[in-house]
Amino acid sequence: MSVENENITRLHIDNKEYILIGTAHVSKHSAELVKEVIEAEQPDAVCIELDEQRYKSITDGNKWKEMDIFQVIKEKKASLLLMNLAISSFQNRMAKQFGINAGQEMIQGIESAKETGAELVLADRNIQITFSRIWGGIGLKGKAMLLTQVIASIFSKESISEEELEKIKDQDTINAILNEFTETFPKLKTPLIDERDQYLAEKIKNAPGEKVVAVLGAAHVPGITKEIRKEHNLARLNEIPPKSKAPKIIGWLIPIFIIVIIAYTFNTNPSAGLQQTLSWVLWHGAFAALGTAIAFGHPLAILTAFIAAPITALDPITAAGWFAGTVQAYFRRPSVKDFEALSEDVFSFKGFWRNKVTRVLLVVVLANIGSSLGTFIGGADVIRLFIKHL
Repeated sequence: MSVENENITRLHIDNKEYILIGTAHVSKHSAELVKEVIEAEQPDAVCIELDEQRYKSITDGNKWKEMDIFQVIKEKKASLLLMNLAISSFQNRMAKQFGINAGQEMIQGIESAKETGAELVLADRNIQITFSRIWGGIGLKGKAMLLTQVIASIFSKESISEEELEKIKDQDTINAILNEFTETFPKLKTPLIDERDQYLAEKIKNAPGEKVVAVLGAAHVPGITKEIRKEHNLARLNEIPPKSKAPKIIGWLIPIFIIVIIAYTFNTNPSAGLQQTLSWVLWHGAFAALGTAIAFGHPLAILTAFIAAPITALDPITAAGWFAGTVQAYFRRPSVKDFEALSEDVFSFKGFWRNKVTRVLLVVVLANIGSSLGTFIGGADVIRLFIKHL
């Protein structure tokens, strides 16, 4: 017995039947529809709009306990974790306001696949690759705006109106949280929606068996319906765009320029050269230490930021925040309790500063921002002293 519903799209391609369920990620009715369809259709495979990372976050309740904060810093994944925290905070606000659990239809898809013996297919692209492709296409100004929006979404206490809820019902959480940003940067629609439509379509088309059920955000269904009849290169869609060489070149030119100026000044006027060196050290150290202090960093993390900043500013491969964050994590190591409380603590400004996990992230980010300010101000002062003593 088949189920007919306006949210169900049936496709027949090459002797295979595809049943696309367009769900609302914040709707209880969608989860019920998913259960009903899978039980009635008894498919060979069930595709869900999740990647491995988000699947584990749903099925593994101990994921936070197993996180290694030192590894997060070492692998430069602080920004990704920050984005995940923003999504978590966004979901918490919806859950608290409307008494709903975002993603319940995906959980139901997982459970129903197990109950019916269907093969479960994780059909979405890795979230980190999607963010990398977004990050690579927005430039410096866009990156600053995106980080501002993410942080604002974490601390926002605004209620979500019924009208806004209706707008985001058909979107997945990633689309919803970046919706306003994609209006500012229309070309982001490509990695965020169009490429994912292609990726999802290819994974669904290659799912095993003759009957496949796919649980998708309703906004993806029209695109997938069109893209599933085409061939798509998953390897290409999984490529992380090469980083521009310009920032790296500039990153090396600035310290070389500063070192040459100070060395030349030392050679012609040792007293002025000493002034330049002190200016460089103090501006960098002071701002990096201030950023760490604002994050309520451990005293030794503040001292580390002060010492590391003038040195790491001359080495584009390292950053003061990594050293300060590592020291912070060592002396204020997050406990299991901190990881368990993470999704709740990011719901408030106070909780964000109180939790030891987010405290480490703040130390890393604010120390790096302070060091960057030191580069501009300290560098400008070095040049000023150079001109003065010509």
